[in-house]
Amino acid sequence: MNSTKKFAMVLLIAFMTVVMAACGSNAADKKEDKAGNSEDGLKIAIVTSPSGVDDGNFNEDNYNGILKFIENNPTATVKSVKEPTGDPAAAVQAVADIVADYDVIVTPGFQFAGVSSIAVENPDKIFIMNDTEPAPVDGQTEFDNIYAMNFAEQESGFFAGMAAALETKTNKVAVVNGIAYPSNVNYQFGFESGVNYANKVYGKSVELVELSGYAGTDVTGADVGGNYAGSFADEATGKVIGNALIKQGVDILFVAAGGTGNGVFTAAKEAKNDVKVIGVDVDQYDDGSNGSENIVLTSAVKFMAMNIEKSLNSVADGSFKGGNVVLYADTESTGFIKEEGRHQLSEDTLNKLNEAYELVKDGTIVPASNFNGNTPEEFPGL
Repeated sequence: MNSTKKFAMVLLIAFMTVVMAACGSNAADKKEDKAGNSEDGLKIAIVTSPSGVDDGNFNEDNYNGILKFIENNPTATVKSVKEPTGDPAAAVQAVADIVADYDVIVTPGFQFAGVSSIAVENPDKIFIMNDTEPAPVDGQTEFDNIYAMNFAEQESGFFAGMAAALETKTNKVAVVNGIAYPSNVNYQFGFESGVNYANKVYGKSVELVELSGYAGTDVTGADVGGNYAGSFADEATGKVIGNALIKQGVDILFVAAGGTGNGVFTAAKEAKNDVKVIGVDVDQYDDGSNGSENIVLTSAVKFMAMNIEKSLNSVADGSFKGGNVVLYADTESTGFIKEEGRHQLSEDTLNKLNEAYELVKDGTIVPASNFNGNTPEEFPGL
């Protein structure tokens, strides 16, 4: 081979090497990973409270909505970020630290309200909030790039109250809460509304038990009563409250207290008499396992995963619209667990709850919430 041909061959091999390297680089760049590095699909991040996306409850349900979206949109990716303090300022900073790298950021929890300031600075990014409304920025309360969803917890709480009143054997029931934020008060007032409804409509005489010293104070400073631990992460206090209520004869406890509720579950499992709990936010039946038995009667739920997935679908198909919304039973967003094998409700109770669900859905029954002007003793439908 003469020198000219050799030189041409060297150039050809060099060129092919560069092309192949470039192709390999492109393939690597497009490879999906959990850090959100795909160039083809939505890059999604979820920033959560210290309990993370595997908490078996609130955060995990939001995360499951993202995973369901990715299942149907396999080029999309997700990165989970755990903010370790739960402090609102730290939560906002955690979002600020990553905002440049993602298309959509999901923030479950009240502590992320201040993310609105980041949304204003990054109009090309989309934010999906759950369980809070964006904090005002220069008087603005709704934003084109923020979809803030809240749920009518009072509706789910109402079904919990009905279930408790219809299933109790001691005629004493109670609700245990974490902190008297609006969503928690909604659960409490809804539960109390449900008990009062069962008492009036079905001739029950069930007592709502409250412990001295544990009354809640809502965000306006009003005394809302109830049994508030003062924390969503105090399992020991949850157990103390649970044991005290059980000692007073309560045999069904509605537990809306986050990690604090784990202590209530423990108290119920260790009780010598038959004590049941009603889970919250998600299906907690698995958490109720107690040897060969289960202490979970049913769970009062918000269908968060479904709505997170819907929001991401709207981003993907270009129909996304910002706004602050409250989701009700009329969109199947609130309710209770009634799937076979996931509850212990009697057939009669289940029938009564299904009938009431339709009345809540069409607005005939409007349970009390923290700020809707109704009280657990006086509300439409009672």
